[in-house]
Amino acid sequence: MSRPLPLFRRSMVDGWRGLLGWSIGLAAALALYLPIYPSFGGQSEMQALLDSLPPELIKALNYDQIATGAGYAQATFYGLIGFVLGTIAAVGWGTDAIANDEENGQLELTLAHGVIRGRLIAERSAAVLLKLLWLAALSALVVLALDEPAGLGIEVGPLMAISVAWFGLVGLSAAAAIAVGAMTGRRAWAAGAGTGVAVYAYALNALGNQSEDLAWLKDWSPYGWAYGDAPLQDGWSPMLWWNLAAIAALLLVGWLVFRRRDVGV
Repeated sequence: MSRPLPLFRRSMVDGWRGLLGWSIGLAAALALYLPIYPSFGGQSEMQALLDSLPPELIKALNYDQIATGAGYAQATFYGLIGFVLGTIAAVGWGTDAIANDEENGQLELTLAHGVIRGRLIAERSAAVLLKLLWLAALSALVVLALDEPAGLGIEVGPLMAISVAWFGLVGLSAAAAIAVGAMTGRRAWAAGAGTGVAVYAYALNALGNQSEDLAWLKDWSPYGWAYGDAPLQDGWSPMLWWNLAAIAALLLVGWLVFRRRDVGV
C-alpha cells in the first residue's frame, strides 16, 4: 500500500534544509531586534526619538506606535524585517512549486508517472503553506521566550492574532507565485507575481499612511488587512481573514487552469 500524500512528503523532505535556514534566520532577527527595546529607556525616550524623525518616514514604516513593546515588535519584526524575510521565502517556495520544475523539465517527468495534475498542485501548495505556518509558529515561540527579558508586555492572544496575520500576508505572495506559475509555467512570471503582491501591499499601505485623503488606499492593501488594526496590541480583527480568503482564491484559480493547460508548451 502506497503512503498517503507522497508529493507533499517529498516536497517537505527535499526542502528541509531551506526550512531550517529560514527558521534560523527569523529566530536570529528576533533575537537581534527585540532585546534592544529596553535600551531605548521607556516610552518617553522612545517618543523623543520618534519626534526627531520625519513624520512621513515614521508613517511609511508604521513606526508611529513603537513606543510600546507590542507596537515595537509589530513594526520592527512583523511589519518590516520579518515581512521581508518571510516574503523572500514564500516567493522562492511558491516559484519552485510548479514553475521551476516545468522550466527545467522535471514536471513533465513527474506527470509522466501518472500523477494527477490537481493532486500535484494541491500537495505542493500544502507543503509551501505548511512551511510558512511553521515559520509563523516558530516566530511566536521566540517572541514568547524574549517577551519577559525584553520587557515587551505581549499577551498570548494578540501574539496568535499577529501570527495568523503574518502567515496570511506572506502566504499571499506564495499563493500568487504558485498560481501564476501554474498558469504560465514560467519562473520569472511566478517570482514576479509573488514579489509584486508584496510590493503592492506595502506601497499602498505606506501611501495610505501619508494623509487622511489617501487613507482609503489601506483598505485595498493586503498589508493593511494584516496589520491595520494593530493585532499585536488589540488582538483579533475580521480583516485578518481577508488575506486567507485571497490565498484560497488564487490557489483555486491556479488549480483550475493547471489541470487543463499544456505543460511545457
